[in-house]
Amino acid sequence: MPSSRTLTIIVSLFALLSGCAATEAAAPRPAAEKYATYRLTADTSQLSADERRMIPLLIEAAQHMDAIFWQEAWGDRSELLSGISDPEMRRFAAINYGPWDRLAGNAPFLDGFGEKPLGAGFYPHDVTKQELESHLAANPGDREAFESLYTIIRRRMDGTLHAEPYSRAFSAETDAAAALLEKASRLAEDPGLRKYLSLRALALRTDEYRASDVAWLEMKDNGIDVVIGPIETYEDQLYGRKAAHEAYVLIVDKEWSARLSRYAQFLPMLQQGLPVPNAFKAQMPGTDTDLNAYDVVYYAGDCNAGSKTIAINLPNDETVQLEKGSRRLQLKNAMRAKFDLILEPIADLLIAEDLREHVTFDAFFANTMFHEVAHGLGIKNTLTGQGTVREALAEHSSALEEGKADILGLYMVSQLFERGEMDGGRLMDNYVTFLAGIFRSVRFGASSAHGKANMIRFNFFNRMGAFRRDEATGRYSIDVDKMEAAIESLSSKILMIQGEGNREGAAEMVRELGVIGPALQDDLDRLSTAGIPVDIVFEQGTDVLDL
Repeated sequence: MPSSRTLTIIVSLFALLSGCAATEAAAPRPAAEKYATYRLTADTSQLSADERRMIPLLIEAAQHMDAIFWQEAWGDRSELLSGISDPEMRRFAAINYGPWDRLAGNAPFLDGFGEKPLGAGFYPHDVTKQELESHLAANPGDREAFESLYTIIRRRMDGTLHAEPYSRAFSAETDAAAALLEKASRLAEDPGLRKYLSLRALALRTDEYRASDVAWLEMKDNGIDVVIGPIETYEDQLYGRKAAHEAYVLIVDKEWSARLSRYAQFLPMLQQGLPVPNAFKAQMPGTDTDLNAYDVVYYAGDCNAGSKTIAINLPNDETVQLEKGSRRLQLKNAMRAKFDLILEPIADLLIAEDLREHVTFDAFFANTMFHEVAHGLGIKNTLTGQGTVREALAEHSSALEEGKADILGLYMVSQLFERGEMDGGRLMDNYVTFLAGIFRSVRFGASSAHGKANMIRFNFFNRMGAFRRDEATGRYSIDVDKMEAAIESLSSKILMIQGEGNREGAAEMVRELGVIGPALQDDLDRLSTAGIPVDIVFEQGTDVLDL
């Protein structure tokens, strides 16, 4: 079977055959203008000596996930970067894990490169859906392996297709990362963390992740954490099926976590109140759900490509979610960086002056937190016998799921304020900060599930009159009553599409609303002209930490 080196040769050959060998800059906006640099540090004084020794091991394991993601997203990292003479373009390619600008709909930013394959490196670049489906029709015994989250589809020398498990395709990296996790586990003082690290190491070697997901959920008293492995499916835009490798190394903020823990108890009540028929909310979320705050000390792989994640809701396994719940991780230091460097400047330019006081970090934190909580609401398995929502909606599942989480997060905030359960702040803070946040996230572009979700929401809210744009000033204000009606209406639409497994309905929503119109583009251009960065890039690693 082809090795990972063979995959690199195939990817490189594809580039050459497509006229993609040239690497002279096509003069995009310089990376420095799109990304603000942020030094990713954290308070390590609370850590024990053994925990401090664990951090470098976990970072090294994360770097192996980074190496795998390069293969999944593009191919040979060093071959691409060494061929770029301009230092700024080389840095930009490193940020994007390839020659395609993730914040511009994956447009190529180097001369000679064509469109990014929808299947990235998970499938042969010349494969079509028709060929894949014809293969499975002729070879039904291959379906489970081909549709697995944890296989890469490759072409044999005779042209036929086969599925190769990640643990074999990337064995050098996964074995090395597993050994580092095992070494770190021997330093772990918390039994839950020790068990999780051991099981996660085993998972990397076997592609069986459920036991380690459960162990991760059962950890309660750990001071550090690592999220590592093939997790999200955003990179696969052919089917939205293949999980990409990534890692976060985290330090728990116990003070902020204590503030958040009380909200998990409201999940069943909030599920029962969703604005859909009872059948669409009958799947009660697990109650063993944690809300915690963390400082990130290292990002690697998928989560580090282009726009950076600031909150996590895991595991993605629907069975584990329904049985055990999930954990919501708020990445406080990264969140603060985006608020200070991006969201506040956007609000200064686009939000009506009399509403500016309502743009607050606490509201941004709450909106982001409840976005992650809202992933646990709604429905996981379709009511129409089409399997999970993720399977039924295929390539549109990520955009719809992110859209659901955004809108239900705001619905939850509204419900908790109405019940007097929110700590401090005003509901208007959340509404105005949410509106400013749309302008921030929509700049991630159509290649991002989050970007598509925000385009859908902006256009839907605009149609329902939830906000108004003052033509004289170019600033936005809110109609509270219409905004509340839009929240309920969009929540219902997305939940119904998911529950029915309505793939065509999802496609129509993305096609009709997942676009940037001329007026919104003008406002986004104003943000670029003002020099407001789109996202952040990190200075990170053991060199910037006080260990």
